[in-house]
Amino acid sequence: MFVGIVTPPLIISRALKLPTADGVFLVSMALLVSGVGTLLQTRRIGPVGSGLLSIQGTSFVFLGPIIALAQSALAAGSSQRDAMGLVFGVCLAASLIPMLISPFIRHASRIITPLVTGIVVTLIGLTLVEVGITSVGGGFAAKQDGSFGSAENLSLSLIVIALIVILNSGKRPWMRLLSVVAGLAGGYVVALVAGKVALGEFGQAPWLALPVPFRYGLGFKVTALLPFAFLFVITAVESIGDITATSMLSGEPIAGPIYLGRLRGGVMADGVASLLAAALNSFPSTTFAQNNGVIQLTGVGSRHIGTWVGLILIALGLFPVVGSVIEAMPQAVLGGATIIMFGTVAVAGIKILAGVNMDRRASTIAAISLGVGLGVTFVPGVLGQMPQLFRDLFSSGIAAGGMCALCLNLLLPGKREQGLSS
Repeated sequence: MFVGIVTPPLIISRALKLPTADGVFLVSMALLVSGVGTLLQTRRIGPVGSGLLSIQGTSFVFLGPIIALAQSALAAGSSQRDAMGLVFGVCLAASLIPMLISPFIRHASRIITPLVTGIVVTLIGLTLVEVGITSVGGGFAAKQDGSFGSAENLSLSLIVIALIVILNSGKRPWMRLLSVVAGLAGGYVVALVAGKVALGEFGQAPWLALPVPFRYGLGFKVTALLPFAFLFVITAVESIGDITATSMLSGEPIAGPIYLGRLRGGVMADGVASLLAAALNSFPSTTFAQNNGVIQLTGVGSRHIGTWVGLILIALGLFPVVGSVIEAMPQAVLGGATIIMFGTVAVAGIKILAGVNMDRRASTIAAISLGVGLGVTFVPGVLGQMPQLFRDLFSSGIAAGGMCALCLNLLLPGKREQGLSS
């Protein structure tokens, strides 16, 4: 899950062409906030937390909308600082959504059905593939210096992909769990030997750095709030699934008041951690699913292990040298892993849709929503003549396709499949 935490800030900083120091800072804050969020989940402070071995991490769900919002602000003449402040301000306001809906979480599946969730998760993976393949070619900087798609960049990505595929195909469960980390590490070493890693920044990073609340200030845009609020509802439903799996694997009940209390506390922790993330210059946080694979493998689901994981993440976030090492990773190395990770997200969405009864109604909703989401992503100019309010609401393919699926699912006549009902 370390890779899952550091990848979003790394991609966002490079997509927005932020200075290296800012990239290091964002990676450090993502680690620190994930550690604090994990402590909230495992220690269960009051109504906040699931009280299970639930690990918090930076969410991929918001990656596309964050980049789209910041890029639109930059295109309108905002500075990088103001654009980041706008992102954090909108994320802070939207983080209230999980806190508000957590008492009513058992009713969420009446609106966010498996059909809607499957469409959104599929769109998350498919719309991010463009970001992944750009990294494979060398990233945005490579497009400027003419090295995009060079043999060196493609070779580095292929080495990472090959390592991940080989390890993920092994018979040992630990090899499969560590395949992405090992693939990135192997690609990093090859890039280091080939002289593709810039080592000059390492010596400039301070040994210890404390968080600086609201370093980029806070901005706000009402029209940008709706897509983020919608995605927070989606991540709340995903957290329900993750916490349910953790409860089942840990021998805890998956029905009744104890179970519902864990769900409410877990979703509440998502909101509190995301609010804290915005205040500390990081991105929305949600419950990860990787811990369930480790619980299943080891048979150990003690929440006290999660407490130690949280403390380790906080410690890593306080030492900028960790962020410096991550920030120095060549884009092509990162691309080799992200192209698989984003593809895996899309496959997960397809699996959810495979469990839905694809009658004429469901097929119509899926077809229109996927078409709208992918269309807006690959041809953003299609909204160029629309009012600013409309462009802000639907600039993200994930939000456009997801809200389309939600509205059609509510409006079209016919039976809606339910998710959680206990």
